Amino acid sequence: MVRSGHQDSVSNSADNSADNASAARAAAGHHPRLGQPHDPALEGPIAAAEQAAARISTHEQPLGAPGRPFDWRSPFFIGVAATAGAALTLGVIWLMTVAAQAMLLIALGLFLAVGLEPAVSWFVTRGLRRWAAVTSVILILLALLAGFLAAAIPPLVEQGEHLVDNVPQYLQQINDSNSLLGQLNERFHVQENLDQLLKGSSSGLVNGILSVGGVVVGTVADFIVVLVLTGYFLADLPRIRAVIYRLAPYDRRPRVILLGDEILSKVGGYVLGNVVISVVIATVTFVWLIIFGVPYPLLLAILVGLLDLIPVIGSAIAGVLVALAALTVSLPVCLATIGFFIAYKFFEDYLLGPKVFGKVLKLPALVTIVALLIGGALLGIVGALVALPIAAALLLLTQQLLLPRLDRRRSSDAATST
Repeated sequence: MVRSGHQDSVSNSADNSADNASAARAAAGHHPRLGQPHDPALEGPIAAAEQAAARISTHEQPLGAPGRPFDWRSPFFIGVAATAGAALTLGVIWLMTVAAQAMLLIALGLFLAVGLEPAVSWFVTRGLRRWAAVTSVILILLALLAGFLAAAIPPLVEQGEHLVDNVPQYLQQINDSNSLLGQLNERFHVQENLDQLLKGSSSGLVNGILSVGGVVVGTVADFIVVLVLTGYFLADLPRIRAVIYRLAPYDRRPRVILLGDEILSKVGGYVLGNVVISVVIATVTFVWLIIFGVPYPLLLAILVGLLDLIPVIGSAIAGVLVALAALTVSLPVCLATIGFFIAYKFFEDYLLGPKVFGKVLKLPALVTIVALLIGGALLGIVGALVALPIAAALLLLTQQLLLPRLDRRRSSDAATST
């Protein structure tokens, strides 16, 4: 009882101090840290408005209670809204053209954050704080990347040294018409093209090397930016989600939350499905390389799995790299590997992908294929990456919003006609 009375006295003193501060400000009629010295004669009507503002500032509502809403149907506000809408549209178009690269990185970071949210939530439900769960997920991704680089760099260095040691032998074979390199040289004039390239302007060669280096540095920088943005988005995703849902009208907010959470869960399921498909192709590739004795099967299988995460061209690049590695064994093995990747590509695009994504995203196989084609044609790799979640979101909104409204209108028209 004594402690409760003490708390009441403390709260009463805090309320009294707040009321005293409001009263002092009302008496002063001016904020003590702004626009000093205060001169009511100079401010005129503003001084009276400041005193009224100080009176409505209470402890519960320091900035005052909301006033009467504006009449948005008045001609003035209609004109302002139309003008502002046109200006906003032009501004968005201008912003998309000027800051397209930055906006693309931001959108990719947000997409990856939404995709990794199920993993973060899994850690949170098991007792970790939000920051610890986000840190754990990012560290796992970095560990996987570091493990791949640790497995890839020594073989690359070894193969580079082996290539330098065998350069004289390759030069001898390229002049031998009975060897494979000699036949390729006679048919495609490889040596002549290399000589012309090396005898050309040194500045062009230097510019080409610098441009390639610039692309590599830019790609690494973009990767770091996307990784940092993904971390920030993951850390603040609950707050971002609440702010976005709060923009919806109060009476429609529960429905928006249900639809929005379903769309976000589809994005997470899409990322999980993409990982499953990459694991499948990495496993199948590893078995194929082991059977035919291709060197570095584990490294190549991991590389194929990582590249397969890139839609449209990822598996094609992986197939070319693995075929080049198979060429070191024999030409028939290389041709068989090319046929293997072509067959698997058809299997993945038309059977495995639609089955996995159709189950996760609830997309028909035809919609999956069409969405990938349209997304890749519009925005390239990024477009193909986000095409399926966008298609799933549009299909969900169509089924839940558009079709029921059309069905209600048809029902009302039929009742009216009868």
